[in-house]
Amino acid sequence: MKSPLLNKVLLVAALGICSQFAMADNESAAKSIAGVLVNLNHFPSAEEKVTLKAISEDEATGRAFRAVALAVHNIQHAATAEDKANMAQVIENDMAASEAKELAEIVVSFNHMPSADAKAALQAML
Repeated sequence: MKSPLLNKVLLVAALGICSQFAMADNESAAKSIAGVLVNLNHFPSAEEKVTLKAISEDEATGRAFRAVALAVHNIQHAATAEDKANMAQVIENDMAASEAKELAEIVVSFNHMPSADAKAALQAML
């Protein structure tokens, strides 16, 4: 006979392990996105677009980071109106990670290149 307490302990342990993997994917995504944004000039390169598209389609990465990656992928001198609206949703979402919100704010204010303040924040993420 299995103990209900043992089942609960195993469930909590499994959730903890899974959340660690999810956090690792989000941390990796944040660093990759910050690495692209910190030196971005007008639009991402073909290689950067491949990286950003992969992040945006990775189910293991949080939705906020996937949205930010897609917005950066789509930048042509500035974020699109649709992507700015999506970034506003990330910024307003209480469940979104602070780094995702910070990246979203940088994307919204991006104009040909990140500002000096944005570059400093991005460097801190790397």
